[in-house]
Amino acid sequence: MNNFLKLFMWLCLTLPLFAEAQQVRVLSEELEFSGDLSSTQRKTVILQNESNQSKTYFLKNIIGNIGSSQQVKICIGEQCFDPRKELAKIKVTLEPGQLMTDMYLDFDMGIVSTRGNFELNFVNVENIRESFVIGAKYEVSNPNEKIDEFDYKEITLSDIYPNPSNRIAQLDYRLKNTNAQAKIAINSFIGNPVAEYQLDPDRNSLVINVSDFNPGVYFYTLFVDNKNIVTKKLVVKK
Repeated sequence: MNNFLKLFMWLCLTLPLFAEAQQVRVLSEELEFSGDLSSTQRKTVILQNESNQSKTYFLKNIIGNIGSSQQVKICIGEQCFDPRKELAKIKVTLEPGQLMTDMYLDFDMGIVSTRGNFELNFVNVENIRESFVIGAKYEVSNPNEKIDEFDYKEITLSDIYPNPSNRIAQLDYRLKNTNAQAKIAINSFIGNPVAEYQLDPDRNSLVINVSDFNPGVYFYTLFVDNKNIVTKKLVVKK
């Protein structure tokens, strides 16, 4: 009987918390920013208060990464904020049943080719268990650095980018024969082995951390079933 009473009391205390879940819903899909260097894009965030109470949320934190060259602003109506500098100022109030369509994210692509993603985590000022998340991803490209794609018998492979690189370099690929053994080998300018990466048939990109490489010229070679297919140049700078 004591256990039954404890369970009954726990349910009475926690049911209000469960009832408050998903009070505010993000109706817009994950925001995608894709464009050339130095361009700016604006995306609309659509929120709906599904409760019968007024709700106010503040931006608690940013999860993920925004490149040092990129800038994001959160705009509510005509007022815009930099979340990395004005975190405490960013608040959203929704009346009962309100559909909010005047919230925007402005994204400045910056001056460096890169890609990434981040999430904006909002929590209720009166109950931090209540929250909603706005997800976004971005890809910034340089129109003067066209990525060439080469089609081979077993694999389709892009040029490495960015090139030159000082932090992360990437190759995009698609294994047409999933049974083929494909790898990328990187050698120094004088031919010394530096690194080797197997290409996973279940993935479509290889990300290489070159931040530990010494500045200079390297060569990367595609091998398929131990056959040398192509060799190209990679420049690493600091």
